[in-house]
Parts: sequence; C-alpha cells; structure tokens
Amino acid sequence: MTISPPILFVGAGPGAAEHLTLGALDALRAADVVVHDRLVGAEVLALIPEGTRRVDVGKEGFGPSTAQADIHAVLVAEGLAGRRVVRLKGGDPGIFARLDEEIEAITAAGLTFRILPGLTTASVAAAAIGQGLTQRGRNTGLRIVTGHVMEGFAEQDWKALARPGEVAAIYMAKRAARFLQGRLMMHGARPETPVTIVENAGRADQCIRAATLASLAASAAAATGPAILLLGLAPRAAIDALSQLSEAQA
Repeated sequence: MTISPPILFVGAGPGAAEHLTLGALDALRAADVVVHDRLVGAEVLALIPEGTRRVDVGKEGFGPSTAQADIHAVLVAEGLAGRRVVRLKGGDPGIFARLDEEIEAITAAGLTFRILPGLTTASVAAAAIGQGLTQRGRNTGLRIVTGHVMEGFAEQDWKALARPGEVAAIYMAKRAARFLQGRLMMHGARPETPVTIVENAGRADQCIRAATLASLAASAAAATGPAILLLGLAPRAAIDALSQLSEAQA
C-alpha cells in the first residue's frame, strides 16, 4: 500500500516574498502541486518552480469564488494520487482561512497533514505603521476578529471593543466599516478613537490610511484593495505629529 505524503498547509504571509518563512519556501520548491488562494502575492507565486502545477482556488468577498467543497475535492484527489501537495493560504492558515474544514476533509479521506504557519496580516500591518499590537499599560490583550461572516456583517462583543485602550485587528471589514462605526459608537466608543486602515499590507502598493472612528466609513470607502482595520492604533508618524502639536500649544 502506498502511503501518500502529508498535505502541507502553508502560510504565505500577506503578499511580499520577504514575509515568507524558510519552511514555506522549502515546501514550495519540493511541491508537485500548489493549491493557492487569490490573495497569495505575486512575489510568492513567482517562487514556485516552473514545472510545479498550480491550482487557483481563490475566493473573493461578494464576488466570484471557488466553492469550499470543490477545494476539498481537489486536495483529496491530489493527495490520494500520491502527489506532494502544498495548500498555500494568504497570511496564516489558522486565521480566517477555513483551515479546520479542509483538515477534516482530507483526514476523512485517510490523508495526513502538517501546518507551516505564516505571518498574519495584522502583524505586518502593525509593523508598517510602526506600532506594536500590544503595549504595556495600554492593552493587555489583542482581539482578532472578522467584519464579515457567511450570514452578513459579524456581531462582536461591542461593549468590550468600545473600551478605551482596546486594540483589535479586524479582517474583511471594508464593507462593514459603517456597521462597525455605528455599533462601536452605540456602545460608548469615542469618536476620536484611532483606526488605521492598511490596504495591501506588506506589498509594493501598500496604502496606509490614518482615520478615527468618526471618519472610518469614509476612509474605508476609499480603499480598493484588500484591507485590514487596526482599531485603537494610529501610525507612529501621526502620533509624533500630534505630540509636537500638543507641545507647541502648551
């Protein structure tokens, strides 16, 4: 009986090749087939050897998407054929990437797996604005939430998120920006709460939009690429500028 090699779930990071781990690079070089998401960056895809087969199973919010069942079928078929399969996911495979659903599908078919984690967009976006996701004396925790679920806009613990000093990385939230704004302010969040929108995090066309909760909806509407919202964080340059202004007015 032939034992199929494990399917590797690999995190590609938000897009730039410099955010790929060495383990991920080795996996791409050794793969027979790479099953990848739409948001995997072109720099990362360019590292896949020319002879390796690629299968694009991209999903787009509110747009054309590969059915999850079809993705499962591809992984199972390729795995049972004895091929070395890399399931390449944008960011980290364990954060809003349906990792558990795909693991359940392949293990039900008798296949094994390994997970190679990657840099999640929140980490790369925070680094881009010169901030830590946690800070002593400011936030004792970090919330990673999604703005959108299958049923529509996602409900959260709004009272907790609205507290001063809270920091949250909100994925898939562009279209939910006005909903988030309303819910947070309804639960007591201050209009001047900083919110930074990082579009195409880590890529050559990265765009950082410094906003407040009051201006969130308008700022998010201007973003055209995939974006993450960093609630409670402002770009370091903006903080420095505000500090200088306060000192000048003192």
